[in-house]
Parts: sequence; structure tokens; C-alpha cells
Amino acid sequence: AWKWQVLSLFLLCGWGWVSGQIHYSVAEESEVGTVVGNVARDLGLKVEELPGRRLRLGSEESQRHFAVRLDSGALVVSQQLDRERLCGAAVSCVLSVQVVTENPLQLFRLEVEILDLNDNSPSFPTSHRTLRIAESATVAMRFPLESAQDPDVGTNSVASYRLSPNSHFSLDVKQQQDGKLFPELVLERALDREEQPELQLVLTAMDGGSPARSGTAQITVLVLDVNDNAPTFDRATYKVQVPENTPVGALLLRLNASDPDEGPNGEIQYSFGVHTSDSVRRLFALDPRSGEIRTKAPLDYEESSAYEIAVRARDKGSPAMEGHCHLRVELIDINDNSPEIVLTSLSSPVQEDATPGTVIALIGVKDSDSGDNGQVRLQIAKELPFKLVSSFKEHFSLVTNGPLDREKASGYNITVRAVDSGFPQRATQKTFYLQIADVNDNAPNFSSPFDTAHVQENSLPGTSVFSVSASDPDEGSNSKLSYSILDNGMQDIPISTYFRIDQDNGTIYTMRALDYEQDKVFQVPVEVKDGGSPALSSTAVVHVFVLDENDNAPTIVYPSVPKGSAFHQTIPVLAEPGYLVTKIVAVDADSGHNAWLSYQLQETAEALPFQVERRSGEIRVAQTLRESEDPHRLVVEVRDNGTPSLSASVVIVISPEENSVQDVSKSLDLPKSSPKDTNLTLYLIISLVSISLVSCVMFAVAAARCLKAGTASWTFAGCCRGSGRKPASHFRGQMKPDGFIKYLDVGGAGLTSQAQNHTSCFSPMSDQSDFLFVKPFSHSSTAETVAAYEQVTSTLASPCDGQAQPNTDWRFSQTQRPGTSGSQNGEEGGAWPNNQFDTEMLQAMILASANEAADGNSTLGGGTGTMGLSARYGPQFTLQHVPDYRQNVYIPGSTATLTNAAGKRDAKNAGASGGNKKKSGKKEKK
Repeated sequence: AWKWQVLSLFLLCGWGWVSGQIHYSVAEESEVGTVVGNVARDLGLKVEELPGRRLRLGSEESQRHFAVRLDSGALVVSQQLDRERLCGAAVSCVLSVQVVTENPLQLFRLEVEILDLNDNSPSFPTSHRTLRIAESATVAMRFPLESAQDPDVGTNSVASYRLSPNSHFSLDVKQQQDGKLFPELVLERALDREEQPELQLVLTAMDGGSPARSGTAQITVLVLDVNDNAPTFDRATYKVQVPENTPVGALLLRLNASDPDEGPNGEIQYSFGVHTSDSVRRLFALDPRSGEIRTKAPLDYEESSAYEIAVRARDKGSPAMEGHCHLRVELIDINDNSPEIVLTSLSSPVQEDATPGTVIALIGVKDSDSGDNGQVRLQIAKELPFKLVSSFKEHFSLVTNGPLDREKASGYNITVRAVDSGFPQRATQKTFYLQIADVNDNAPNFSSPFDTAHVQENSLPGTSVFSVSASDPDEGSNSKLSYSILDNGMQDIPISTYFRIDQDNGTIYTMRALDYEQDKVFQVPVEVKDGGSPALSSTAVVHVFVLDENDNAPTIVYPSVPKGSAFHQTIPVLAEPGYLVTKIVAVDADSGHNAWLSYQLQETAEALPFQVERRSGEIRVAQTLRESEDPHRLVVEVRDNGTPSLSASVVIVISPEENSVQDVSKSLDLPKSSPKDTNLTLYLIISLVSISLVSCVMFAVAAARCLKAGTASWTFAGCCRGSGRKPASHFRGQMKPDGFIKYLDVGGAGLTSQAQNHTSCFSPMSDQSDFLFVKPFSHSSTAETVAAYEQVTSTLASPCDGQAQPNTDWRFSQTQRPGTSGSQNGEEGGAWPNNQFDTEMLQAMILASANEAADGNSTLGGGTGTMGLSARYGPQFTLQHVPDYRQNVYIPGSTATLTNAAGKRDAKNAGASGGNKKKSGKKEKK
């Protein structure tokens, strides 16, 4: 590379170019090594000096095509030369060659001309060409052809063209100024596609070389059709006869026309002529492709006996050509017209309360035939509540013929059939739909008139309780239901303050937190009303049972001491074990297990000489006291049986005193009677006397009525049954979460919703007495519960009926017992009830027979003094095992409890009790 830079520098510095230029020529395609010329001789260089002067070619392009021999100084071909590749179509092809010598440095320029050889044949751009020439082309019309190409130049290029012999075309060659030749086809004779649709020609191109070379191209001449032939029918006139009852679409005739042209020029379309009447176009159809003529509508001889039809056949050429023919259709007359039914007017929808005879529709009928064929009668189905009444000729009225009920049929498809009197008989029918409009004639209906629901007490406001469901067979606004709660006045407070209902879906929600101790069951009357005018409604009652929660802690009634204070009690220092110190009286507002109370002493560091009865709350001396005994501080805890368990406690300070003698009232520290209490007792006595007098008067009146009626064998039971009066009672019950009855409360008229009364019959006149012991049951469904309720109310209706000793049904079977048969409680020595139903029934039995139990004359079943409990809980279970709940009842304003009466009676029989007579008397009084 540096040598070329030095060479260039010398040239720029003025060494200059060597004057004079040498021209060589060489034929293309010469073999490698062919001598082009002697460069050394022509440049005046000596052969022996060539190596010293380093003779060489000066450019890479020169070195690619040529080379210099140093031994002879000749310029030779280094590779085969192709003139067409080096110079293309140029007339002259000259290559420039640079020769360089050194010592001194000189640059020589040579020219080498490449001479052309006839080494290429003429060729056409496409070897096969198609010419499309219409048969309507005129003679002497020219069609240019593609020129042949030859890469050679001069005489070696294309020199002439030649066309193969044919009867329609000749060849004319034109030459441009640059010497190029352009061939053209010249039409010598008119073409006819129907005679010769295609011609095959061969065009040959020849060059001027020696020897000459040639190339050919195939030319296909397609003669294009020209619409020069009109369609022609096989007959100029057609005639056809058809009966007038020819069905629609029947083929009458198939026309035939032909066209020798091809393509669109030979495609024929049939159509009615321009003079064809509208009636023909209405009755007949012509297939444009096949030429078939068919009936398009029913034909009627009475309308026209014959039809003249002009038909034309047209090809799709341009311009289109057409041919014509004439068709005559003659009709054969028959009875082919069916009656036509016209619905003039229709009143739809019609109200479902439409009266019989209401006009529903006006119907007209007609028949184009004459005589008997035109006499028409109408018919409808007999089972429809409609009938047809003839108004005047060919006009009828459709009227109602009975009551309509949309709920049974919301609409009717009425088919009217028209029959003429022709032969053969023809008939037609028309069907239309009559819609029945709804009238609000159905009240909503609840799925059940009575439902039961359960809700836990203390539930948050807004708690979902129950969803009532009603349906209405009406539709639209007449079936849109709205729910509401009615206030029946049975509760002191409006029921709407406890519950609300979603007026759209009937879901009942609580409005406030419910209290089981205040209300155990609610009767929620629900009314559903539809959106009709006038609106219809119905009602249902939902009994909502409140489920108890242990939300009330025990309350210590006695002793009553301020909070934080202690109750002081003194006892003799010589009190023996078992001595009754005092008694804790507590109550719990809950019920069932939640109200079962147990008493116990809180554990202390040292043992105390006292003990508390777990069930009764009695505090007794457990061991002999010492003479110098200090006061004892006892903390008694009262706990219920709920979950979680709640409790209350009281502090009692017991001080032993020497020679302490207490009467019963002092030892029990019962409240003293006050003048106010005495007045209250007086008022109670007066009330009892008044009630007794009224009862006697009512008894006398009833007896007089029975005697007046002439009753021969008058009895209390017969009188009660004859009275026919039923107490106004209401049913209150509560369901367990598992769906079983928890208890039943039956309260008489006038009782508050909180009262729990069990009615029994003591006289024929007692509608509302004290206790009714209902046979235990455990229904598993609401229907059975209602059945039990009806049985209870029937007992209330005839309170004297069935007044007998309670049967052994009170004794539960082995499967009904809450625990294992004969199970013992270690502390109490008996089997205690262990569910809320047993607890409440046991409480009712104890409270109801308190006096009888004290006298040992219980009539509840079982042995004396057992109140039937031994049969319920085992033979070892007697009243001594039962917590005396009378002791837990404190009567405000009185120094007595429910056990006072029993205590007094027991005191009469206490003579055999020995030294413990005084203690026993205290216990019974308390």
C-alpha cells in the first residue's frame, strides 16, 4: 500500500504521464493465455530490462482480466472474457489497462477492445402468448407482438421475423431509428367464432450472425364471441288447457328457446312481454332460466275463462337480442272457490268478568261461487265458552256463552270454520287468539296459616326471625304482593314495636332485643295484600318463641343486706350438729336449668364448723362448737345452672353466744309485720270473701238454669257440658332449638302475657281456676304441636270433663328420662332432673301440691309424700330429695313464705321428733 502512496506522490510532484496510448483488440470467449499484444515492444522497453524495472499492471481490475509476462513483455488474457457481461448492450466494449514500470517510475495506459461473437440466440420474453380478438374485428386491424431480445450487437443481433402460414393473419415488421424491429399481426380475413373459435400461430425471430441463430414464440388467438345471434323459440304460438282448481305452483308449460352464441351471449332469460296484463302476472309465474310457466295464485273461471300471455326470450349479450312467442291458457270451470273468512273486528283482550252475551268479534264471510256453491255456514268448537250469532247475511257476531276465568285459561285460540254447500264441499278456517285480561278476583294465599319461629333472647335488633311466603294466581299488579304486620291488641305494647317485616319478601326482623323473662312467645299476625283495585288480602299468624338465655344472675332475697355489708346471726354456743342457723333465700328470673340454684360456701384457709345445704340454702352446724368460739365469717355463694353460670354471694357473720335462746322469728331474722302489711292482708281477705260470694251466686244461677231445663239426672259435668261456653284462652309455648316443645303455658282470659297458669276444674262454674296438669308430650313437628294445643283448648272448653286422678302417663318411660335410670347424685342421694322441661314440670308439680305433700295426701300419683316423683325418678326419690322451691319465694310485705302453711301442719305431727322438735319447727316455719 505504501508503494502506491509513493507512486501517487511522484505523479503529483510532476513526473507526469507518459504520452501516447496503445490500442489492442481481442475476441470474447478467448482462451486463458491468449496474447493480446507485446507491451514491452510497443512501449520501447527491452525485454532484459523488464525484471529490473519491475513491469506490472497498475490496477486490480486490469489484473483481474489480464496479465504481463516478464520473459516476453506480452499482455495475455488471465480469464475468459464475456462481452455481454462486461459491457452489456453497448456497441463498443473497451477496457482500460494501466502498466507501471520503475527505475525510473513510469505509468502507461492501454486500451483493449473486446470483440463480439454470435454466441447468443434471440429469445422472446414469454414463450407462449394468448391474444383475444373479437370475431367482430375489422380486416387490416393490427395487433402488436412482443419483440425478441438478443444480447449480441451489430449484425449478431435480431435481424428478421417470420410467421407461420395461416388463413387470417399476416406479419408486418417495423424498424425504429435505433435499428430495433417490432413485429405486428395484421388481420387479413374476418373472424367467425362459430366457424373457428381458436387459431395457433408460431412467430420466429432470427439474428444476422454467421451462422444465424433463431428463437420462437407460440401465439394462441382466441376468437371472442360477439352477440350476433338472437334467441329463437321452437314454436311461435303455444296453447294449454287447465282446470281452474289447478293447485298453486302446478306446471302448465315449459317453453324452449335456443341461441348459438356462447357465454352471456347464449344465456337466455324468459320473461313476460311488455303487453302482459297485471292479472296474468298475478296468476302465473315464469321461471326466467328454465322457461317453466306455473300457477302463482288460484285460478278462477268466474273471473276469466282464458288468458293471453306474451313471452320473450332475451340473451345477456351487449347489445342484448331477444325472440318472442305467444301463449294462450284456457280454464276448465269447476267448483274450486273456498269460502273466505274476514275478521272485521276483534276486542282483545277481554275482561275475565265479562257477562255472557258480550260481543267479542265481528266476522264476515264470502264465496265467489254462485248458487249452492256460494251458501256458507260458520262453525266453532263446542267446548269453547263462545258462540256465533248471525247478524245478517254473511255477517256473524262472536259472543261469550259462559263465565271466563283467566287463572284457568289465559287465552283462547278460536278457530272459525266456513263450509259451503257445493259439491264437492269446500271449507276453510281462520284462527285468531283471544287474550283474557286479568281481574283481581283472587286473594293472596299463604303457604301455611300458622307458622312457628324461634329467636334467641337478647338478639341484636334487625335479626332475621322468619320468612313468610304467599302466592297470588293473578298477574301483573294484581299479583304484586306487599307484606305488613297487623296489631291485634293482644300484647300491651304494639307488636310493631317488637318486629318489622320486609314488605317485598316477607322476612320478619326484630326491632329490639327480646327478653325471655318478659315475653316468652309472640303472636305476629301478618297480612299480605296484592296491588289490585280493590286490593285483596289474607292473614297468617307466626308464633315467635323466645329462647331463654342465662342473662340473669341469682338475687338473694334473704337475708337482705346492703352491698359490701355482712349479715350478723347469733346462735347458742351449745348448738348441736344439724342445728339450723339460718337460711339463704335466692331467686333467679331465668327459667329451666338457668334457674336451678345451688348454694355453697367459699373455701377458706381454716375449716368452718358450718355447712350449707346445696339445694335448700340452709346453713347448719356441722360440728360441736367450742365454748370460746370466735365469730365466724361465712361467704355463701349462690350459683345457677346456666352456661355460662352466674352467681351472687352474701357474707354472714355467725356469733356463738352462751345461753342464747331465740324464737323462730328472731333466729331466722324474718321481716316484722308492719301496719301497712296488716292492711294489705285485710284487703286480701276482703277480696277473697268477695270472690267467694260471687262464685256462690254464679253457682246458684247455673243450678237454677239446669233445674229449669228439666234435667233429670243433673250432674256437675252435665251442667258444664250443657252450658256450651268455652273460656277465652290463649296458647303460649316455646320450642327448643331442635324443634321439640319446651313447655306449654295455657292462660285464661284476662291473664297477662307474663302469667304462667295451669288450669284445673274445681267446680262446674270455674272457667279460670288454678292448675291444669297437661299430659307430658314431645311432638316433633309444628302440626303435632298445634294438635296438642287443640287438645288443651278442648279440655279448657269443658273443664269438668275428665276430672280424674292423674294417670301413670306422668311417669316417663325409660326412653323419656333425661338421664340413666336410677342414677344418683352423690350429694343429694337422688336422681335430679337434668333438662329444662323436666325442671319446669317438676317446679309446677311441687308448687301445685305443696300443701298436699305436707299432709302426705298427694294425688299426683305414686306413694304418699312422693308426689309421683318416685315413679318419675326412681323409688328412692321422695320429697326430701326435692329442693323446696317454696322456700325460695319471698312474699313482699309478709313475714311468711310458701312453706308456712305446710310448716304449721307439720308442727302438729312433730311430737315424736324428740329433742330436735324446736329446730324442726324453725325449719318448717322458715
